[in-house]
Amino acid sequence: MGAATVTGVTDAHFGEEGGLLTYGSYLRLPQLLDSQHLESDPPAHDELLFITIHQVYELWFKQLLHEAEATRDALMTTAATSGGRDLWKARHMLTRMHVIERVLVQQIDVLETMTPQDFLEFRQRLAPASGFQSVQFRELEFLSGAKDAGYVDRFRGLTAIETERLARRLAEPTLWDGFVHVLDQAGLGTSSDAAITASLRSVAHDRSSYADVWGLAEALLQHDELAASWRARHVVMVERMIGVKTGTGGSSGAPYLRSRLELKYFPLLWDLRSAL
Repeated sequence: MGAATVTGVTDAHFGEEGGLLTYGSYLRLPQLLDSQHLESDPPAHDELLFITIHQVYELWFKQLLHEAEATRDALMTTAATSGGRDLWKARHMLTRMHVIERVLVQQIDVLETMTPQDFLEFRQRLAPASGFQSVQFRELEFLSGAKDAGYVDRFRGLTAIETERLARRLAEPTLWDGFVHVLDQAGLGTSSDAAITASLRSVAHDRSSYADVWGLAEALLQHDELAASWRARHVVMVERMIGVKTGTGGSSGAPYLRSRLELKYFPLLWDLRSAL
């Protein structure tokens, strides 16, 4: 039977096992909605919220990696004769990342509807699992430019596939590498940090000639700032929830998170403010 004759629908599509595609099958909703399994017994009411929030974070991390990869690739292939087309695409995807990152910050408000007492009903069941073990979050840091091979050694329970993914992120170009390529293609110096800083000053003082480059620099800085905003908001939430207790994965908890607040993906873009 042809697609045109299936329940009168033209161009009908079929999913797994030949079944007609539906909203639920397209989104794999049976599998998705069966992915929240509580560890507490008897079930703690707020554990479902805790699991859902973190699964949603991982979905957004997946999307952010998708956008960051595409942005990096667009920057790395930008040629001096491209007429700005690739830079427009890169800035468009960075803008999408900004919107998603603001959502990540706002999601903490939902998590904070859980009281410390309610969290303690199931927290002990989480050990030794920890948010420190989020491979996608670390991939995003590496891809943005904050590479630290030591984190791979400190991860617990990595699968072979996850180890390979982190190794690939450590080896591949970053968003910063893509931006440096754009500077080079624009005829600006990139041989050293000092040369890049001089180029950035030239761009900043002649924005009419380097509008695309300046706009890209600001978009990258916005990505960096929003990541910092999430880290700051996250540590305050952790302190509100568990104080200075040790993390379930064995980290120092809030003190460790506070040690990450000064992390910057693009330090030269921040230093530029002092050099203008």
